[in-house]
Amino acid sequence: MMSITYKINELFETLQGEGSFTGQPSIFIRLQECPVGCSWCDTKHTWEVKPELKIEINDLLAQNEETECWSELNAEQIITLFKKQEFNAKHVVITGGEPCMYDLKPLCQALELQGFSCQIETSGTFEIKTTDNCWVTVSPKVNMKGGYPILASAMARANEIKHPVATEQHVDDLKALLAKFNVTDKQVYLQPISQKQRATELAIRTCIENDWRLSVQVHKYIGIE
Repeated sequence: MMSITYKINELFETLQGEGSFTGQPSIFIRLQECPVGCSWCDTKHTWEVKPELKIEINDLLAQNEETECWSELNAEQIITLFKKQEFNAKHVVITGGEPCMYDLKPLCQALELQGFSCQIETSGTFEIKTTDNCWVTVSPKVNMKGGYPILASAMARANEIKHPVATEQHVDDLKALLAKFNVTDKQVYLQPISQKQRATELAIRTCIENDWRLSVQVHKYIGIE
């Protein structure tokens, strides 16, 4: 039986800049493909899988700018690559793209057996297939171009809700979503869509009013990946 492979757009070590693990040294695995269609997405180069842009992993790692190129590896090959790169971090963030288009359980199982902790960042529009110990960050994307609904199963599995906001409508969308799925026991983060003052002030005010937390994409402020 062939092992599951994952289409990788980026793989790098940095600090997690968002949510509960802000400041945590982390290895990011950015997977290719996402049909959700968020207008403000800052990784639109991961949306499509173009067969002609498949390249070898060493060539992908040599890229020094955003690219639509991708490479394909299984869990064992990913772990081997971690060792080759001599990464120090023991926390792995699987993002995208939309990582839950893949069955992530084999990858997370393999990583956990090697002593890594795992985190998934997902839009909540695809079934989440992972291990019980994996930390799931659902950043619900409501009424996006792709037309994918937020899944009740994704909201139930979430360890944290991290919602991007720029307008009062985004806040209203989140409150409606939390009410619809009766979410009362999860930590909620608001994340300004940009570093613009208006969005940040809205997020701060709303967090104080609702006893939520603020996530400000620290990596963008300090200039790291």
